[in-house]
Amino acid sequence: MKKSFTVSAVFPVSPAALFKAWLSSREHSAFTGSLARISAKVNGTFSAWDGYISGRTIKLAKDRKIVQRWRTTEFAGDDPDSLVEITLKKAKNGTKLTLGHSGIPEGQSSDYRQGWQDFYFKPMREYFSK
Repeated sequence: MKKSFTVSAVFPVSPAALFKAWLSSREHSAFTGSLARISAKVNGTFSAWDGYISGRTIKLAKDRKIVQRWRTTEFAGDDPDSLVEITLKKAKNGTKLTLGHSGIPEGQSSDYRQGWQDFYFKPMREYFSK
């Protein structure tokens, strides 16, 4: 059975700044500390963490939503892509980013839930707090 979860955090920047940074190869690489290559268009491909993560952006709503087909090198070759849906909403102290991750292969969801915290949200807090 495929697994899913939702995580969220508030970052001290505008939704527009967060949207732009997520879809920028330069900024995504800077806030994660690892190489990312991203096409900021619908149907554009991306890779992050030196190729560990790859996928395709399937929907964009400027400064509000990013939806991506997403997989890692840990997925089996016949596993379908999972789905990552990011929503951005203005919050009191910046932007609340809510990330829903669904369609995760059996046995991997807890690793990815923690991975989003450790390898995205934590370094993003540091990057955007500068």
